[in-house]
Amino acid sequence: MSAPFNETHDVVVVGSGAGGMAAALTAAYAGLDVVVIEKAATVGGSTAVSGGAVWIPMNPHLDAVGATDSREAVYAYLGAILGNRLRRDMIDAFLDAGPEMVAFLEANSAVRFTPRAVSPDYQPALPGASLSGRTIDPSPFDGRELGEHFALLRPPFDEFMAFGGLMVGRKDIDALMGVVSSPDNFLAAMKLLSRYALDRLRYPRGTRLLMGNALAARLLKSALDRKIPLRTRTAAQSLIRENGRVVGLVAERDGETLRIAARRGVVLATGGFAHDAARVAAMLPHASQHYTMSPKDDRGDGLRMALEAGAEVADDNIGNAFWAPVSVMQDKGREIRFPHLIMDRQKPGLVAVNQAGERFVNEARSYHEFVEAMHHSHETTPTIPAYLICDHRFLRKYGLGLVRPALRPLGRFLRSGYLVRAATIPELASRLGMDAGRLTKTIARMNEYALTGVDAEFGKGGDAYNQYLGDPKHKPNPCLGPIERAPFYAVRVYPGDIGTAAGLKTDARARVLGAGGEPIGGLYACGNDMNSVMAGAYPGAGITLGPALTFGYIVGRELARG
Repeated sequence: MSAPFNETHDVVVVGSGAGGMAAALTAAYAGLDVVVIEKAATVGGSTAVSGGAVWIPMNPHLDAVGATDSREAVYAYLGAILGNRLRRDMIDAFLDAGPEMVAFLEANSAVRFTPRAVSPDYQPALPGASLSGRTIDPSPFDGRELGEHFALLRPPFDEFMAFGGLMVGRKDIDALMGVVSSPDNFLAAMKLLSRYALDRLRYPRGTRLLMGNALAARLLKSALDRKIPLRTRTAAQSLIRENGRVVGLVAERDGETLRIAARRGVVLATGGFAHDAARVAAMLPHASQHYTMSPKDDRGDGLRMALEAGAEVADDNIGNAFWAPVSVMQDKGREIRFPHLIMDRQKPGLVAVNQAGERFVNEARSYHEFVEAMHHSHETTPTIPAYLICDHRFLRKYGLGLVRPALRPLGRFLRSGYLVRAATIPELASRLGMDAGRLTKTIARMNEYALTGVDAEFGKGGDAYNQYLGDPKHKPNPCLGPIERAPFYAVRVYPGDIGTAAGLKTDARARVLGAGGEPIGGLYACGNDMNSVMAGAYPGAGITLGPALTFGYIVGRELARG
């Protein structure tokens, strides 16, 4: 006879990121008794530290930005990228339920989205690509609405906040950097700073929340409003099965073992396996020189428990993680990582080179494609690490990784070795251990391209996505500028990720499948515990959170059906 349960619910959700919270909210709205357990001390998972973009084709906000979309266009675009890895059943489910999910959350929770007037898909030259409308952002959120629960929200990375706790978006950065350049910038900057100053009188950081932190906060507020129990510091250990069906799980909290029953089902949304060293070594290339940006709690708990219950992990993806180039600084015993996503590589006056001092990629390509190029180049020429190189003018205007723009001391970055500085390009090459002649020629070619506005080698600045993230004020190409004003600087970047893509095999109803392809009764997965609906490709901003929210919604709807 099995041990008794400590408590019983209709649904047990494991993980408090976007997918798990969407499942919990949808099920609770249908009247089910739901509990969310979270291993960390805070709620939000990797969603809370993400950029927050949500990719939902044909979403209800298209009209607001004058955009149009169609199923045919989406299929043309995804088909060009995914090829024979496109699972029509999963894409159909995503396209059907995505717009419904947006409408449902906006009508029945605190979640609100803001459309982007311009947001090109990452490969805009392909058939069916969109220049706007598919990506929506969580609307900014006032953290004060969480009251005493504000501390329950996972904060963003320290390195992504200004002045020790102020969240800023692209427009905010422009206002702060150009505070004396126009009355509008001055007023916007003063508004931000005065609000932040008041916040710090009562809170450990600013309460004006943006990006993924705003989405996590809105989901948290919604769960609190629905009175969904949120059990933090509670780690799921194993699933409980009876007659082949998952009926609950074993969890541990403060040294106490808990048996929690689930009448309808258990939802796995634990964030993937980015910190499971054994699985990373087996599934990601160059694991010893790979740096993840995922929270340390993402240790593959959901995958491990499901595998013990007879599930399988997909093994035929284009890639098993969502790649991003990452720079790393060792500072006073602390390792600080920075993902080079959109703030520096695309700007005019930067070049990326391998150990031979030669370019290997269009620097303005998406972060995912940039690392794919690193992997490919490394097959013939050492490219791990690669080097981002710029001049003094670029560093002060745009910044480079952890080095913020404007006139700020560089001492700690130079002393740590994170930032390498030299008076000349040959000297910089020597300090980086590369051929001075080759690097000098590479820089000379980039300077020629800056004059003509045409990158004859890799086409930097040649498409809408590149130009979207360049400097629109810089002519003739917003992504190409000279590298000529000494001193010169370099930062090493390594392959990294912002989450894992390989996950549990499921059907289009998010039911976890066993080895024979049949659903395991009572077991569901979403977020990074579900295998990427994009098969490990990265077509546009928000293709992780979009499917996570959508399939979380599908799970909640499925559970409500009984």
